[in-house]
Amino acid sequence: MGKKIAATKKLTGLYVADCVEFMNAMPNDCVDLVVTSPPYDNLRDYKGYKFEFSAIAQGLFKVLKIGGVVVWVIGDRINGGKSLTSFRQGLYFQEVGFNMHDVMIYQKKNTPFMRANAYTNCYEFMFVLSKGKPKTFNPIKDKTVRNGFEMLVHNKKADGINKKVLKELKSEKTKTNIWQYAVGLGGTTSDKIAFQHPATFPEKLARDHILSWSNEGDLIFDPMCGSGTTCKMAVLTNRNYLGIDISVEYIEIAKARLRGIK
Repeated sequence: MGKKIAATKKLTGLYVADCVEFMNAMPNDCVDLVVTSPPYDNLRDYKGYKFEFSAIAQGLFKVLKIGGVVVWVIGDRINGGKSLTSFRQGLYFQEVGFNMHDVMIYQKKNTPFMRANAYTNCYEFMFVLSKGKPKTFNPIKDKTVRNGFEMLVHNKKADGINKKVLKELKSEKTKTNIWQYAVGLGGTTSDKIAFQHPATFPEKLARDHILSWSNEGDLIFDPMCGSGTTCKMAVLTNRNYLGIDISVEYIEIAKARLRGIK
């Protein structure tokens, strides 16, 4: 498999493979963006397959282009307290050579899971990891409530005196780094077949990161593609995709979702 991959000019498609072995056979510096959500803390049974985090992190650094970005969607087991698996992984990514460009929050609008002695957990982290300085950032904008010219506080100093000047309030502003998504059928996706996978993340989450950190024609990679959400969103945003999963069953789900686009 290694020689075949190295000889391929354009890596695209879905493959059943161990992602560590696959990345070892890929050329260096060939991927523009990775959007993925790994198994963590044994919260789900992924057909009994194991997750080699350190080897995957090293493989991602190898295949990512200079200026490329990895979006790593991760949470923690709650069992009397947070496991902090996410923190340990974030620190290891830095040891490998990644820059922690941002720590974003994926907030679930409609989480049903209640805790007896703490507030309901409704978020996961989205680590935005870069290999050097990100080469692409296409910020998603929100409409502002107020816009136009107003007298605004300017250059306020230690004396506390408000000095106002005429400034323009823009009609749009860049989104914050906390993103909200509904989950479940109709929120995560309308593809019923996707829920045959135990942990599908929202299509809009994948789309928004793909639009933010890549351009049309770029290669989007998911080394643990599961039900194929990242690959589907890559197609719908005119990017190339590469999806790897060790499960034949999950790859078949991903293929079915991609066929549904046509």
